[in-house]
Amino acid sequence: MTKLDTGTEDLRAEIDDGVAVITMNRPDRRNAFSPDMISAMGAVLARVETDEAVGCVVLTGAAGAFSAGGDVKSMADRGGDGSSRSVDAAIHRQRLNQRAGLSLALACDLRYAVPGAVLTTAFARVAFAGDYGGTWFLTRLVGSGKAKELYYFSERLTAEDAERLGIVNAIFPATDFEEEVMARARRLAQGPSIAYRYMKENLNRAVAGELGECMDLEVTHHVHTGLTEDHREAAQAFVDKREPRFRGR
Repeated sequence: MTKLDTGTEDLRAEIDDGVAVITMNRPDRRNAFSPDMISAMGAVLARVETDEAVGCVVLTGAAGAFSAGGDVKSMADRGGDGSSRSVDAAIHRQRLNQRAGLSLALACDLRYAVPGAVLTTAFARVAFAGDYGGTWFLTRLVGSGKAKELYYFSERLTAEDAERLGIVNAIFPATDFEEEVMARARRLAQGPSIAYRYMKENLNRAVAGELGECMDLEVTHHVHTGLTEDHREAAQAFVDKREPRFRGR
């Protein structure tokens, strides 16, 4: 296991067996964001994105919570967005943060929860419009009408509700949660990374792309993956009746 220096106690990060685990670490505030956390997360994500030793990233929170989102208490103490910056400066800062890939749970490819977990947009309750791409991701996950309902009324969703809507992929018992999630993360990390990369691009394009354009992209990626060492290894493993050993080549 390799621990990464994030520069702050608000965020922990480590790489273990091809999986980068990033942990939001403000348990006294239910892992609500802090400027240091957001800045460090952007830097860590940029680092692991280009690290060939990392095949999967797990984003989680300390002490049994994912994240409460914005630190409302700090906002109340300081006023507004939690700082004295001008509106223009605040907008610019947040745009830069968002370009660092921070849309958290909704931006992740897969989401897992424990029984009893509660999810909510919450923005309407604190008179905010919403940020970090949440409206974009949620609309594509559940449709425009349901996304508007979840934003306007900020109702609390149970893990079971979220799974039914497709926001959560699966629910695991708290006692097995870390083991279940890490097993899936390691499976992805040890899988055919080139094929996964092209799959992800195909699936992301399919959200808004035209059918013919998407099919052309699929064909291009399909042919490229057929030329990889990973594909040849998988074909030979099939003949040998064994599990393939992928190398990301």
